[in-house]
Amino acid sequence: MVPRGAPARQALTRRARCTPKHERRGSALDLSGAWVLRRFVRRARAAGAAVRFLGTQPDQLRLLDETLKEDGLGGGGRSPAPAGPQPLAAIGRIAVSAGRDLYRALAFGGRVSATLVASLPQPRRLRPISIARHVYDTGITAMPIVALIAFLISVIIAYMSARQLANLGADIYVVDLVTIGVLRELGVLLTAIIVAGRSGSAFAAELGSMRLNEEVDALTATAVDPFEVLVVPRVLGLVIALPLLTIIADLVGLTGGALLCRYLLDMPLTQYATRVEEAIAPTTFWVGVIKAPVFALLIGLAGCYRGLEVRGSARELGRLTTVAVVQAIFMVILADALFAVLFMELDI
Repeated sequence: MVPRGAPARQALTRRARCTPKHERRGSALDLSGAWVLRRFVRRARAAGAAVRFLGTQPDQLRLLDETLKEDGLGGGGRSPAPAGPQPLAAIGRIAVSAGRDLYRALAFGGRVSATLVASLPQPRRLRPISIARHVYDTGITAMPIVALIAFLISVIIAYMSARQLANLGADIYVVDLVTIGVLRELGVLLTAIIVAGRSGSAFAAELGSMRLNEEVDALTATAVDPFEVLVVPRVLGLVIALPLLTIIADLVGLTGGALLCRYLLDMPLTQYATRVEEAIAPTTFWVGVIKAPVFALLIGLAGCYRGLEVRGSARELGRLTTVAVVQAIFMVILADALFAVLFMELDI
């Protein structure tokens, strides 16, 4: 035990003054003892003595550091940090954390797949009413913003390309640029990004709030699988809704290009329609539509995964909601790049 009282402090001080280095072992430590040691360490170091704490437990070291750091004396209970490449250590920690997060994400996706496969023999377990509600929330209500952005983007592309191609006398190729760009890439990509910011964040926020309110734990306690009730309907609803939104974005984008060509290039709508038929191959439309379910799956999994990861506080909810949106957009763009390479190799 640490000695207490004025006589103990005086004895420690006298020994510190007469001895250049004083070692004392301690087996137990409380707050009062830590303050006694604080005074002793301050006087001992002022007299030029070295102080070491031996046989202390980790919690005792933390208490000593918290007590001594007010005088700038902290670190007496800890070994000096080894000199080394700290940036490399930080990179290593980031890599290990990313690896663990990837492992948990893959496990989450595997559990969702297993739940979906187990529900297929019993259609009631798929909860069609819940799926229909999520199709409405993620698809029908998103139609105005998706149509508006698709229209504006197609008009911008047509306007900028028309000004450049007009110098070459190749106005007709504006139709090719707008049609192929919207159908193959921009229609589905912009729609997926909008849905990631809109529905991905909603999934993370909803499930995160349920986690904070212990609603997910309540489902588990009543022998109800949260993945079957909360995750699978959201993912399936988004997988159904995103291809429909992509088709709407394609149609509105072509309409925007047609209107700009009509009023900027004086191109008749019949000529525009004829050129669209000549510019696109049968696979051009389906290349964009095929990507939509994959993008929807990535967005839904990212939102639900981060939502169920919420622990502790509303601040954590906001942080993980932001992470869900950023990761969903990143995965969508990465998947689009992989699709582009695949279709190029397949000559599609």
